[in-house]
Amino acid sequence: MIKNLKSVISLTVICAVISVLLALTNDLTAPIIKEQETAAVNEALSVVLPGGADFSPIEIDEYELPETITEIYSEKNGGYVFKMQTSGYAANFVLLCGIDKDGVVKGATCISSGETLGVEKDYGDTLKEKTNETIDDVATVSGATKTTAAYKNAVKDALNSFIILNGGSVDLRDEAQILNDNLSAALPEAEGKFSPVFITEDIGDINSVYASDNNTGFVFVIGEQFVATDKDGKVKTETDLKTTVEAAAKAIINSHLNEIDITKYSDMPTQVAKAYKTDSGNYVFELKAAGFGINGDKYYNPSGEYIDIKVSATKDGKIISCLTTAQKETDGIGSACADEKFYSQFGGKTEADYSEIDAISGATITTNGYKTAVSKVFTAIKILEGVS
Repeated sequence: MIKNLKSVISLTVICAVISVLLALTNDLTAPIIKEQETAAVNEALSVVLPGGADFSPIEIDEYELPETITEIYSEKNGGYVFKMQTSGYAANFVLLCGIDKDGVVKGATCISSGETLGVEKDYGDTLKEKTNETIDDVATVSGATKTTAAYKNAVKDALNSFIILNGGSVDLRDEAQILNDNLSAALPEAEGKFSPVFITEDIGDINSVYASDNNTGFVFVIGEQFVATDKDGKVKTETDLKTTVEAAAKAIINSHLNEIDITKYSDMPTQVAKAYKTDSGNYVFELKAAGFGINGDKYYNPSGEYIDIKVSATKDGKIISCLTTAQKETDGIGSACADEKFYSQFGGKTEADYSEIDAISGATITTNGYKTAVSKVFTAIKILEGVS
């Protein structure tokens, strides 16, 4: 028993001595390790901000910053290094960007990605010396639009964050958020949920119309004005356009479609899936566009799906409204054909100028297939109107 007790005491003493020695060793080596770690961090950050020194992490929770920003380091000369995480074709696309005290990008590099083409390795070089005002001048890379667009947008987030850190104000909302906020301000009862209205009647200079998803009313956009009506088309907003808006609302609400049997027309374009005529004499077509989903290219596999489009037009061939109703184009590239910013460009176009629209960047096949389908609207109208 005494022998066992002595062994326990000996072990206890040994452990205590070792603990003291380890503590002393840690006290001696911790500053050295810390210094080495700091030097390593400074070296890494200096890659994207040459000449930067004495980098210190910033508590980013104190600021309202873009979601891509995960870490920020300041340096003694007034510059910053931003670490961003975004998504290209894969998640966990991690970048570093250095911005000097004047708000100029001095370097950008990819430190981690699951991208497949490798363009992210050198794309940062094209962003050097860019500012918040000039970065949009940098083009994305054809065939790698999603990767390079994500890269550029992340660096734009860093530039916006630089402004915020220096006491400036930046509207971080995208175009869709700004639109929705304006719609919500005009019609609060909609609770922030709207859908674009596919218009089948000519309503003059009204740019676009949105219906609330909860059926409480509509919002008409005329220039920079947002005019709300109730579900019956009665104007709720103070405006001198009341008569114009209520007439447009009445036309939209009362519009009626009569389906046309297109099998009677042997020369009807194959892109036309269905056709209708309104009581007022306008036409509505459901189209199948052979975009990337059908034609594909050498980079990625097509989905095998057509782009579904609805187009309304007057009998003399002026497009009233255009809407993408379904698509399975490449996500983040050709899928932009479903964005209102793209398909709304066809409103007001005729056979003479329908092709004069801004193409989808990096999605030539999608854009061309879409335009080809829209062009068949004019052919179909001529056939249905008996015009040779």
